[in-house]
Amino acid sequence: MALVKAGVVVLDCAEPEKLAVFYKELLEAEQTDATANRVEIRGAGGTRLAFRRDVNATPPSWPRPENSLQAHLDFVVEDLDEAERRVIGLGGRPLETKDVSGPFEERGYADPAGHSFTLRRVTPTAPKRG
Repeated sequence: MALVKAGVVVLDCAEPEKLAVFYKELLEAEQTDATANRVEIRGAGGTRLAFRRDVNATPPSWPRPENSLQAHLDFVVEDLDEAERRVIGLGGRPLETKDVSGPFEERGYADPAGHSFTLRRVTPTAPKRG
C-alpha cells in the first residue's frame, strides 16, 4: 500500500473562491471540497488543485527577477488559439509567447491572482533554460 494516497498542488491567493472558478472553468473541473479558507477541484483528467486563502498574498512577478518564478503549472492542449481565448475570457492574461511554432510551441499566462502557467502542445522533455 502506498504511503502517499494523493497529491494536490496548492496555490496561495487572496480570494480562493474566485481563483477556483477560473481553474474550474479552464479545466472543466468539479469542486471536491470547500472550507472558509480553501477550495479544491479535480479536472476530468485527474488534475487536482487547491486554492488557499492568504491575506498577505502577493502575485509572483515572473518573468521579472524580483519575487521570481518558483513554480508554475503546465497544461497540454490540442488547440493553443482556442485555449488562449478561453484563458483570456476567464480573466487570465498573456505573459509570454514563444516564437517557436509547431508541436513545441508554448504560451505563458497568468491567472487572475497572478500565478503563472503554460499552455503547450506537448509535454516538455528539455531542461529549463534562462
